[in-house]
Amino acid sequence: MPVSAEIATWKRVIVKLSGEALMGPQTHGLHEGTVQRIAADLASCAALGIEIGVVVGGGNFFRGIQGADKGIERARADSIGMLATVMNALALEQAIEAEGQSARALSAVAMPAVCQPYSRQAALNHLGKNRVVVLAGGTGNPFFTTDTGAALRAAELSADAVMKATQVDGVYTADPKKDPTATRYERLTHDEAIAKNLAVMDTAAFALARENRIPIIVFSIGEPGAIRGALEGRNRATFVVP
Repeated sequence: MPVSAEIATWKRVIVKLSGEALMGPQTHGLHEGTVQRIAADLASCAALGIEIGVVVGGGNFFRGIQGADKGIERARADSIGMLATVMNALALEQAIEAEGQSARALSAVAMPAVCQPYSRQAALNHLGKNRVVVLAGGTGNPFFTTDTGAALRAAELSADAVMKATQVDGVYTADPKKDPTATRYERLTHDEAIAKNLAVMDTAAFALARENRIPIIVFSIGEPGAIRGALEGRNRATFVVP
């Protein structure tokens, strides 16, 4: 089946957004114009009738893996990183609703004073009501990336695919920003991605997607309408399949 035809069958997807995607041209934090652009893109996708879950990272504020450089033990640093994802989820939730699209932020780290705790049942209920569900807190556990969180949520919510938004338009043989000879893969299997140690997602995320036969589409978030363009098969991307 051609990629575009396969994408056309998708009814529910998980979009993985890094925290860095929300900081735009800044060195950290949230860039208002960028957040608005991504929110409008997500609202446009939801208008197609596709159920959208968004797993958001926190690297624009704090990355747990960098905690050792600050003298913070890894488990505690990861907890700080999870809190950073909640800040991003709340900002994205409001931006999506400003576009006229209903949204709900759910956190795997329970903090009911600011957003709803994550549960599979709650997420499915919101998705069924055409709300964009913004999923914060990663897996709720240290030592797991938000990439793995995206694959986990895709599996438990029976999503048709994970859409991995990056700074480049797919998976390359090497870092295209450092190696001008790097070439882009059009299509890969999960096994190939793991064997080649392609770093666009961590091995645990690839393995979880493989076990649950969930395709991954890797695309650039850099332009307006990037998520919808990838969802409609119009944009350059790499398709990672079981």
